[in-house]
Amino acid sequence: MSIPQPGKQVRGSKTGKPIMALLDLIGRTWALGIIWNLQQGAATFRELQQRCEQISPTLLNTRLKELKALHIIELKETGYQLTSQGQSLIEIIFPLGQWSIQWANELKEQSS
Repeated sequence: MSIPQPGKQVRGSKTGKPIMALLDLIGRTWALGIIWNLQQGAATFRELQQRCEQISPTLLNTRLKELKALHIIELKETGYQLTSQGQSLIEIIFPLGQWSIQWANELKEQSS
């Protein structure tokens, strides 16, 4: 499976519309989880593996390569971290995290 890029065919879009490329990327197993966990700050491979609930090293390595190739993360002396593009993506995704907590609480209240 190739790395989803705007302008190239991706899941859900033959033309590779940018939004479809993004949705293909963050829909991949652990891609969004890695991005989400890096909002806490830089992490070495092992630290990131622990943050991601013991993701397999093979899958983590694959996703890191993809995210680096797309300039969402970078590897610095302190470990993997979000690029400015990755930071701006988190700013968009963060409200979804807040909404999901509210949603979970409402579901919990309704089932009680």
